[in-house]
Amino acid sequence: MIDVLVVEDNPVAADAHRLYVDRVPGFRVVGVTHSGRDALRALESTAVDLVLLDLYLPDAHGLDVVRAMRGVGHPADVITVTSARDLTVVRTAVSLGVVQYLLKPFTFATLRDKLTAYARFRAQDGEAAGQAEVDGVFGSLRGSENLTLPKGMSGETLDAVLAALRAAPDGLSAAAAGERVGASRVTARRYLEYLADNALAVRKPQYGAVGRPEVWYRLSTPAR
Repeated sequence: MIDVLVVEDNPVAADAHRLYVDRVPGFRVVGVTHSGRDALRALESTAVDLVLLDLYLPDAHGLDVVRAMRGVGHPADVITVTSARDLTVVRTAVSLGVVQYLLKPFTFATLRDKLTAYARFRAQDGEAAGQAEVDGVFGSLRGSENLTLPKGMSGETLDAVLAALRAAPDGLSAAAAGERVGASRVTARRYLEYLADNALAVRKPQYGAVGRPEVWYRLSTPAR
């Protein structure tokens, strides 16, 4: 389970963020604060994996809160939730190790996708076999909407394949995925392999009565 601290000065927005986070499997809110000072106090007394952090707080800028966290060695990851579109602020957030930057206003689906991408990122451990696997770890944090697709692949088809996998928790074969999205088995397999290479899906053998096992694919499981 990933424990989340919500830091938002607007009580109505804070409550909405709390409700959103608690709706995402594998996440739970362990605290809500409305200022930078209270956020730092909460981090001293509560085990927190992730901070959902507004940047415009009444007593401090959110990035100063991140600096203070790092100054005392607090390892919690940070997702900023803000209306700030200044790219200098974005670059500073990246330099401080902010893992996601979410612009207000946003929908539940947008936050859910950011959180599940973050969960996939956390779930990966061990030693990478090479550069492609390292790139896949970073790709899992970005999420499918920011992946650079190879030539001949479309974002619409990728989204359709992802939707098919979300609707099939036990996984799909390339043939079954192709049927669901209206594509050939070969096309579906190309997208499924791409998702697996970018750590957004995992491969698993499905054994039948005879012959070689068929490869099935399912979405990567978020950390619980």
